[in-house]
Amino acid sequence: MRLEKRGHSCVRLEHGGGTLVIDPGGFSEPDAAVGADAIAITHEHPDHFDLDRIRAARRARPDLEVFTHAGIAARLREAEPGLRVHEVAHGDTTAMAGLDVHVYGERHAVIHPDIPVITNVGFRIEAPGGALFHPGDALTVPEDPVATLLVPVHAPWSKLSEVVDYLRAAAPREAVAIHDGLLSADGLGVLARMFGLLVPDVRYTRLAPGEGRGL
Repeated sequence: MRLEKRGHSCVRLEHGGGTLVIDPGGFSEPDAAVGADAIAITHEHPDHFDLDRIRAARRARPDLEVFTHAGIAARLREAEPGLRVHEVAHGDTTAMAGLDVHVYGERHAVIHPDIPVITNVGFRIEAPGGALFHPGDALTVPEDPVATLLVPVHAPWSKLSEVVDYLRAAAPREAVAIHDGLLSADGLGVLARMFGLLVPDVRYTRLAPGEGRGL
């Protein structure tokens, strides 16, 4: 399987001739999902869900499938009639672009008590080298082990200690940074040093937008 970062929280997974893109939002490249067989969307915030990117992917592949929770599914059916949309929720298992996927999580992390908490689902994808998990905007620990955790390293709803505790609880072999679109090079360097100090048993890496590697 090949993992490619497509900006902020968007990743592209390719395996066995199928391509799955997760969270092509407004901070990812305009063509982030073009060529995808399927798109998975964790939640409705615009840095994770962007109609223009979905429309671009559908123009390139009219039989595109989208997997997301019920609220976004309803919006997509209204905005894009005929789009193949599948509703998923915590505990579901399904196939996306030929990949076996288990859905975990129900709620977005709390940003502030004054801001309503929305639905957020995460996706655990089986891979030859061990499962990969994209939690969206939450610190969900899957019930099943993961080898590669796509870890949201920076957000309005998190702080370093919470991310460190999340890495310790999930205990992946490797953590790959996502949700890093607001960070400078200096900030990214500070986080890498802190993770190396506080979670030394987890190999931490960051892919630049457009950079990829095998799993």
